Amino acid sequence: MAQVPPSSGSIVVADWHRCKDSKEYFSKILHKKRRKHFGLLESPVMPPHLAVDTVHYKIFICGKSGVGKTALTARLAGLNIPNMHYETTGIETTMVYWPVKLRENGRVLFFRLQLWDCGENVLRRFDHLLPACKEQVDAVLFLFSFTDRTSFDDLSNQIAKWTGTPEGRVVKLVVGTKFDLFMHCDVAERDVRDFQETRSLPVLRVGGEVSDGLGDVAPLLNCLAESLWHHDCVSASHH
Repeated sequence: MAQVPPSSGSIVVADWHRCKDSKEYFSKILHKKRRKHFGLLESPVMPPHLAVDTVHYKIFICGKSGVGKTALTARLAGLNIPNMHYETTGIETTMVYWPVKLRENGRVLFFRLQLWDCGENVLRRFDHLLPACKEQVDAVLFLFSFTDRTSFDDLSNQIAKWTGTPEGRVVKLVVGTKFDLFMHCDVAERDVRDFQETRSLPVLRVGGEVSDGLGDVAPLLNCLAESLWHHDCVSASHH
């Protein structure tokens, strides 16, 4: 049974990064107004009076070659986006920490998102890689590019690989990249709406240009956090 995604802002405070009471938390993932880079064993350190629980998730980024998986990963982590497109040669993992405030009780959590990005051709050549990516995965981001119609038409195939058990229980989000290049837009808004309705999957849009850091990624990271938290609460209530 597919879970209906939570409506945006129903679980986490949507624009919390703009609120005063979030400064202390966001300051832990920033350094000189830029995002801090966290290695596998590093995490934001909060003062004792602001002890925060961290919840860990593994996210797999999926989509055909050239749609912007590596660029999206870089954007979500606040890293510099590579200018040149090159095929990701193996599995790359990137850590993203993102503080959220739960609407219900005002509790603050750090979401530790481990993003897995693997080149499509590599996945095809080495069939042991996909199971490694799928292992204990909590969410999949299915990417398509607004400038590449075939990547949109390919979504159904991509999603089909993740139906069935046990991977069927993962959170799924669709992300359309290069949204701001509407001069070269290959995918109509109507098609996206239809897709959203038939699949009942949220479709998020990201541009190619990076603007103000947090505001740029907040909608996507909050939506992901919200879907993951909702999924966990629903799963917990069934046990």
